[in-house]
Amino acid sequence: MKKIIITMVFSLFAVTGIFAQQNVKLAVGMKAPDWMFTDADKKEFTMNSWAGKVIQVNYVDPDESELNEPFNEAVNKAVDVDKRISRDLFKGFGIVDCKSTWKPNGLIRMIAGKKAKKFGTTILFDYTATLQNLWGLPKDNYSVAILDKNRICRALFIGKIPESENEKTIQLILELTKE
Repeated sequence: MKKIIITMVFSLFAVTGIFAQQNVKLAVGMKAPDWMFTDADKKEFTMNSWAGKVIQVNYVDPDESELNEPFNEAVNKAVDVDKRISRDLFKGFGIVDCKSTWKPNGLIRMIAGKKAKKFGTTILFDYTATLQNLWGLPKDNYSVAILDKNRICRALFIGKIPESENEKTIQLILELTKE
């Protein structure tokens, strides 16, 4: 009897842990939990800072900052050069996962400032891995989430985005801006 009770208790904790992890991990089709981060000037931002826009959230370990450069350049070209994606309907930005790196915050802000200028965007700072925990994103990586205007995750990439996905994802962003 004692073994049965112990087994049931451990099973209960295991099942609770599994469900808790599933509730936290962001997945395609799931509404993304909101957050609040600051930029280098300590200005606060949430997803609602870009209400009514499709957003591309790049969650980046600074040690992996170049990993999805081809993807971001393709999206930037679709916005600024080809004018296929309207800045009025779309916002791409980065959130730096400061906790996943050995680099000091001052250096991170300097590197992020160069990226912000290059892509004409906003860079926010997550000093405590808040988004990593909230969305269930991996440490020491580069994750990209495409969220529709209602903050439903429509695409999620962990790690390097294959170049074959660039145009497909741009088309997805275009479709979402028309909804």
